[in-house]
Amino acid sequence: MTQTVQVPVPGKARERRHQGIYDAIVVGGGLVGAAIAYGLSSHLGHIAVLDEGDVAYRASRGNFGLVWVQSKGMGMPAYGQWTMSSQQLWRQFADDLLDLTGVDVHLEQHGGLHVLLTEEEVEARIGFLTRLHAQPGMAQYPWKMLDHKETADLVPGLGPEVLGASWTPVDGIANPLKLLHALHVAFDRLDIDYLPQHPATKIAHKDGIFEIDTPRGTVRARKLVLASGLSNKMLGEKVGLDVPVRPQRGQIIVLERTRRLLETPIGSLRQMDEGTWLIGDSQEEMGYADQTTGLPVLATLADRAVRTIPALREVRIVRSWAALRVMSQDGFPIYEESQTHPGAFVATCHSGVTLAAAHALRYAPMVAAGCIDDDMIPFSTRRFHVQKAA
Repeated sequence: MTQTVQVPVPGKARERRHQGIYDAIVVGGGLVGAAIAYGLSSHLGHIAVLDEGDVAYRASRGNFGLVWVQSKGMGMPAYGQWTMSSQQLWRQFADDLLDLTGVDVHLEQHGGLHVLLTEEEVEARIGFLTRLHAQPGMAQYPWKMLDHKETADLVPGLGPEVLGASWTPVDGIANPLKLLHALHVAFDRLDIDYLPQHPATKIAHKDGIFEIDTPRGTVRARKLVLASGLSNKMLGEKVGLDVPVRPQRGQIIVLERTRRLLETPIGSLRQMDEGTWLIGDSQEEMGYADQTTGLPVLATLADRAVRTIPALREVRIVRSWAALRVMSQDGFPIYEESQTHPGAFVATCHSGVTLAAAHALRYAPMVAAGCIDDDMIPFSTRRFHVQKAA
């Protein structure tokens, strides 16, 4: 079931502004917070987004840009369902953003590949996908294993070492920087107040109103959404939420632009809409401080890329970067309303692009209504307490 985002009535926004109290404040101006604020604008009159500024970790700007379903949900079928629901809403989401802002986020949903180089990788992949889809309650979608020839039909210049790939028709890509830009342009169109250099330092809850202190003053709202990535742990404590998140470093190599060749993305290799190549998929437990790149990891990424498409050896590296993913204790998203501070919600995940449509068109309406749907219960922090008790 889809939902069309409507522009709110301007009069409501002006009324709330005169009262000095927002209907909702979203803490975090990255992809997660921006998508939720955008979605809230259909249901509430006046919204503000508090953003820390360029001193933040900025996971949204280090994103690979996959709209990805395959591989999601092992150990939590609800995550497979949530990811699939977002994939199904993404076309509407992208079209609505284009109509509102004029910014094309270049959504492409032509399917996706997970390339396999050895017999061991092939066997492991078949076993993984079989177990994934056998879970009760898991979202079901077509997938199949391709041999070398079938993979070569989708990947021009495929290397001889590639034995095959797993393929699904539901995967895709978008341009993450254009998505972030589109959402921020939407703030202006929808009368959402964007407040940069306003990190939340203190949060109080008095008479049903949240008071958020920032270095530039105090702002007030009837609802509060914490969508500030790794800062959710610290801020959650202020509203009775235990949000166990940790940083996980990922590194990306950027190659110069070429003629567009790769229409079907690979989980670790894609070509952007303007021709730039991205190589990625590293997962490193490095702590908060280390956002530097490392040659051993970059070399491993590059090696696999050129074994997949040997012609990439001739394409020059432009730059590389590292960014910190927001990972929960078990790697799955966290969505919850505080029991001690009603009206305070949290949204934490490491798939800000894939889940952007679900955040805007499914989670935001729940926040506006003040009631999280029953099918979101698996994403609450109560799952961590059960594990500790066991």
